[in-house]
Amino acid sequence: MIEFVIKDCALAIVSTGRRAQTLRELRDILRDIHAGSIYHHFWGTLLRPQFSDREYNNDFATWCRRSLHDNPAAERLAAIDPTDYSDMEGLRQELLEVIDERLDETEQMLFARADQQFHFVRSVIVVFDTHKRLADPRELAEALPLMSVGSVFYHFIDARRREPIGRDDFQAWLMGLGSEYTGLIDSVAAIDPFFESLFVLRDRLARLFKQHSGATVGDRSGGRVRGEAE
Repeated sequence: MIEFVIKDCALAIVSTGRRAQTLRELRDILRDIHAGSIYHHFWGTLLRPQFSDREYNNDFATWCRRSLHDNPAAERLAAIDPTDYSDMEGLRQELLEVIDERLDETEQMLFARADQQFHFVRSVIVVFDTHKRLADPRELAEALPLMSVGSVFYHFIDARRREPIGRDDFQAWLMGLGSEYTGLIDSVAAIDPFFESLFVLRDRLARLFKQHSGATVGDRSGGRVRGEAE
């Protein structure tokens, strides 16, 4: 049996030294900024402490709303789902097209205040071994509610950019355990990780694994479900 190794992670922020004060400057920098910076400004927000619900799901949209006060640009950028793109270059092109469209329709040049410029940063993921090992998906059903959000980020989100599989670690593990987990794999794959917090994602994953664990126990006991009399 292949064990599931639970890991945790944190993001170390690295400045690129590049910043924008207008939407046009943002577009010009996006053309050649390191792809890791785009990744961070979409996904890194999930691991940053939040004192209120996120109004927008990426830093570009948030900046357009709060610093440029350009609501149309903010709404269009917020509608971009990075999971629709197989790599950061496809996501980069979508960003450029959305911004170009907004620039073409208005002659007004909005400036952010000097202290509210958009600072492009990158993040380096620091991975920790929790020394926890699981041998069965039913154990994962019990472990998921206790996982840190860093573990959820590492296994469910960051794993998707790791080649050659390009899947989250939960799916990748289940695929090696046999066809009985096909339904669970499909359910995990159907979760969009971008528009919910890591806490909500953890709860959804925990419920899925718990439901499948109960169904599996019932199947192995002659059709009985937990709680039924023998």
